[in-house]
Amino acid sequence: MRSIKTTAVVLTLSLALGACSGRMSSVLTPDSGNDDQKAPTRASFTRFPDLPMPVKAELDMGKTLVFGANDAWIGRMVISSSHGSNDMFDFYKQEMPGFGWQEITSVRSETSVMIFTRGERIATIQIASATLKGAKVTITVSPKGAEEFPPPATDVTTPPMAQ
Repeated sequence: MRSIKTTAVVLTLSLALGACSGRMSSVLTPDSGNDDQKAPTRASFTRFPDLPMPVKAELDMGKTLVFGANDAWIGRMVISSSHGSNDMFDFYKQEMPGFGWQEITSVRSETSVMIFTRGERIATIQIASATLKGAKVTITVSPKGAEEFPPPATDVTTPPMAQ
């Protein structure tokens, strides 16, 4: 039992460290005056090359649940950012199309919601202000037109409706 817990901890730490590499778009990076820095760059956590990730973003492994990798993953990713919710909204609105995502709709509010499509997947981004500083971003990616999972329970004891 102890080796299972040890293996789980090592696996979780490996995923967390592997997911934290990448560079950031020039939108949220300071301009150092270097011409290489002025060119927009795209970056993301290594495991999610199809999504832009802001600098100083941290993946909340306790609330993140992802299946698959590269551009075929589905699930929920929760990110804490030191940038405010308005900056994060602007960041994703500007950067998602560069990663092949097409905006369906977006609403800027206390908890902003953005919906994008790419191929056979839908991404829903929810952005809310963090308690003290920054923003919490929840990105949920699912297959387009997927059936409800788990399917709704059917009660075989319910009599048919009278007419």
